Amino acid sequence: MAEEKLLTVREVSILLHISEKEAMDLAENGTIPAYKVGGVYLRFKKDQVLELKKAKRGLHSKHELHENNPITGKLADFFYFNDFYIIAGLIIIVLLVIIFRGY
Repeated sequence: MAEEKLLTVREVSILLHISEKEAMDLAENGTIPAYKVGGVYLRFKKDQVLELKKAKRGLHSKHELHENNPITGKLADFFYFNDFYIIAGLIIIVLLVIIFRGY
């Protein structure tokens, strides 16, 4: 009897074009049936993952959605990486206005 090879989280993420965290989230909420090997390692049956891929063509990661609209992706990345500096700059400007107006 040939054993069926179970897929790892990384293999599932590559197959579905999603991040590993998204694959783990899908397993946790029951979208993808997952099996624990040794009580620790998550594994997936390939045929079940392929069925999910066929059934849910709308399953995209955030990165893929930004690839369709490069301006949106660039803006999202800009604010993601620079949000602290933008907020800090605004706070400094507000404080300077308050100081120099003499409130």
